[in-house]
This record gives sequence, C-alpha cells and structure tokens, in this order.
Amino acid sequence: MEKVIAAAILLLLYCQAAAAGTWSGGTRRPPMPARRYTSPLLQHRQHVVTAGAAAAGMSVPAMVQYETRHYTQRLDHFNSAPSSYATFQQRYLINSTFWRGKTSPIFLYAGNEGSIDLFSNNTGYMWETAPRFGAMLVFVEHRYYGESMPFGGSKAAAYADAGTKGYLTVAQALADYASFVQSLKGNLSAPEAPVLVFGGSYGGMLAVWMRLKYPHIVMGAVASSAPILSFYGLADPYAFYDRVTDDFKSESKHCYEFLRKSWAVLDSLIATKEGTALLKSTFNMCNGSSVEDIPTLLESAVVNAAMTDYPTESGFLTSLPAYPVREICRAIDADPSSGDKSHPVLARVRAAMGVYYNHTGGAACFRGEEDDDPYGMYDGWNWQACTEMVLMTYGLRNDSVLQPPWPFNFTDVVASCRNATGLPPRPYWIETEFGGYDIGNVLKRSASNIIFFNGLRDPWSTGGVLKSISDSIIALVEPKGAHHVDLRFSSKDDPDWLKQVRAKETRIIARWLKQYYSDEAIST
Repeated sequence: MEKVIAAAILLLLYCQAAAAGTWSGGTRRPPMPARRYTSPLLQHRQHVVTAGAAAAGMSVPAMVQYETRHYTQRLDHFNSAPSSYATFQQRYLINSTFWRGKTSPIFLYAGNEGSIDLFSNNTGYMWETAPRFGAMLVFVEHRYYGESMPFGGSKAAAYADAGTKGYLTVAQALADYASFVQSLKGNLSAPEAPVLVFGGSYGGMLAVWMRLKYPHIVMGAVASSAPILSFYGLADPYAFYDRVTDDFKSESKHCYEFLRKSWAVLDSLIATKEGTALLKSTFNMCNGSSVEDIPTLLESAVVNAAMTDYPTESGFLTSLPAYPVREICRAIDADPSSGDKSHPVLARVRAAMGVYYNHTGGAACFRGEEDDDPYGMYDGWNWQACTEMVLMTYGLRNDSVLQPPWPFNFTDVVASCRNATGLPPRPYWIETEFGGYDIGNVLKRSASNIIFFNGLRDPWSTGGVLKSISDSIIALVEPKGAHHVDLRFSSKDDPDWLKQVRAKETRIIARWLKQYYSDEAIST
C-alpha cells in the first residue's frame, strides 16, 4: 500500500493515477504525489547517504529555545459517541522569553505532516519577529505525526487500520489547534491576547483554513507557499511539473534537454545485464540499494531542487548550495572531459545527483529512498493524500523535463487511492469544507487578515493565491522565490527582494495588531 500511494502524492508532492504501473518501456514508476511529489513537505526528502550524513550542514540557531509540553487532546471533536471522548497527548513547543504580558500576541505555528521540532527549527521568521512584537511562540504538533499519536501514544496502534486512522483529518487537526489555543489562553489568564497563526506548505494551508473556520480564535494568518487551489476542478494537473520544467529550462537549455533524454538512457541501461554492470561501476550505491533506484533519485533531486531553489545555502532536511537548480545545471553543462570519459551521460547524471545528495562531500554512497522516513511523514501523509488531500499534481506533458510523458487521468487517481486505502477518496471535500471556487469573491465577502506568500520558482505556487483579494487579504508574489523561503531564518547573503518580502509581512502584521488593539480598546 505504501508504495502505491507513495507513487501517488509530492510535495510537497507524485501521481496516484498509475500507482501499480511502470513507465512504458522502462522500469521507473510514474511520479506520484504521496511520497515524492504530493506533500508540500515530503518533497524535502532525506535521500542520501551514510548514517549521520543526512543532517550534515544543518545547525539550529542559538535563539531556538523552547520547553516541550503536552496537551491532553480529545480524539474526536465532532461526535458524542463514547469512543469520541478518548484522549491523546499532543506535543507542543513553547517559548515565552519575549512575551510582554496578557495582551501581547501569541504566534502559533500550525504543525505540518512531520515532527514539530523540524518546523520550529526552520521557521526563522517567527523567531526573529517575536521580539519586536513581544510575542509568545508556540509550535503545535499535528495529530498522528511525531510523538502526537492517539490510541495510547503508539504509532502501531494509531495506524493499525482504517478505523484508527480515520481520525486523521484536516477538520480534526484544526479543531485540535482551536481547542489548544482556548486552553492555553485560559491557563495564561490572557483572553485578550491576539493569536496569529503561521504555516508553510501544508501548514500554510492549515493556517488559512484555521483563520476561515475559527476567526474568533485566530485574528490573522501568515500562509507561505500554501497550495489551497491544488484540488480537482481548481488546478491544472500539469502545472506542477510545468513549473519544474520552466525552472530548468530558464537556467540552461542544454541542461533541460540533457535531463529530458537522460531518463531513456537510464531505463535502457537498467533493462540489460551489461547496462546494469555499467551503472554499478559508475554509481557507488549503498548496501541495500540498487542501481534501479538511480532514475527515481535523479527525479527527486530535480523536483526537490526546483522547489527549494533558495538564494542561500540551506540545511532543511538535506544540505544544499544556494540556487541548487543552477548548480545542478552547472554540473550537467560542465565539460565532460573533466570527468569520467567512459560514459559522458552517466558522468553528468552522477555529477547532478552529487549536487543534491552530496553537497558537503561527506557522502560515501548513494542510497535508495524507499525506506527513509526520518521525520515520520509517510504513513500519515499517504493516508491524507488518498482520503481528502487529493492534490492535482500528476500530469507530465510531452515537453516535461521528466520523461516519458504521463497523461492525467482523474479516474485512475481515484481508483488508485481506493485500492490503496480500501476506502473511496473524497477529492471534492476540501473545496466543500473550505471553499476554492471563485476564491477571490468568496474571501472578499467572508474573510480578512491573511497573507499569502508564493515564490514563482516553487512548483507549488501553481496552486497558490497569487493576487491580493482585499486590503487585508494580501498576496505577496516573488518571481525568484522558492518554497516558503520567507519563513526561513534570515542570512547576511539574503537578496534584497527577500528582505523586502519579510519587511512587508512585518508591516502588515503590525497593522493588523494595531487595528485589533484599537477595536478591543486595549492600551499598548
């Protein structure tokens, strides 16, 4: 089941439609959204290398200090059946160093599909902005991820079957956050403290939806790279990979053409004994990994590099250089005479993979990715992606940088998910629950205080809100931006456009808070 769905969701995110199949004429599975291409966060996978090397280059800034606490959370917020009253321990991280008192803001991070410390350690904008506003910082873990497991805290019990996994829904997660905030403010005797919810990727989607569903609990939302329009009937199912293609094509025509042709070369080599031997001699695969993993590893590197094409070095799940798309293309465009002359195509592929999987030079081998799940993402997201978070990112056009083409077929997507979970998916439920059609006019009439940030280098921006809707529902769009780059920690090497985006967000938050205090007649 895992492989079926994994072939189906990202990021974020890669194509459920043909989960049981192979590429025509090759051994490589079609990209699917679950593990590789569907979850906005799952795109940042830890694919590489020897033990301990995966986290190379990632350091947590000294200002990231928090207490780990637990909140007794209700299993089911929407029923009165006896089983609904069961509880579990929901983990949250809290820092009150900067908090100025009972009317000062609370910055809440809506946890994504993984361990909450991953997000607290990488959402630098919140940490760097909290002192200015005297804000308390709280990062709440999403149910069924990290340590926040229902059914006795056991992941095995929580994921035992559809009956136990059935409580893993967006609506339940948002109700968790709402219940938590009310309890926190009650314990702090701070009923007037304004709460702003932040999130990136899936967390950004949750931030938007929490503002829409619980406007009496959160007074504003900062949603970065939130593809709330990536659902059936709203999104072009080819747009995600079109953007990946455009990123590489804009960097180097030769690089783009090379990558398009490389898949056929790799598949043809894998199909023969001689070709397999050549791949083994060219690529040093880790024990337990196979040369058959190489096309998938290259595919993941291409898509993930496009999504995380940050202007500075990064260590979010794997260590990457600044502008990894550019660096991959430089490796491909380099004179092959400087490398292995026996097979120039493989030499370039290996160099390209080295940019993504071995930027620091500490990796002894390439490792297949099927069993890597260091942040506890796959089981939960695979379930969500085939029940209600059925994101439309599955089609490959004829000119896609990934080959061969893969026509989008919604019927196959639905059938694949049903086979994987044993349940009929609900591909229209998110639009029913939170809206999506005619989003501009709907939000203009019903919402306020939302920031949508999208970087157009990010393929997930194809499902984002790219135009401001009102004076308080503001879209910040940056042509050179990547996946939730605005929420990352600042760097002395940040370009001016990124500094300006963060400055705009800070000014908007200040305006919201000023209006809130004025409306509530609270003296600051």
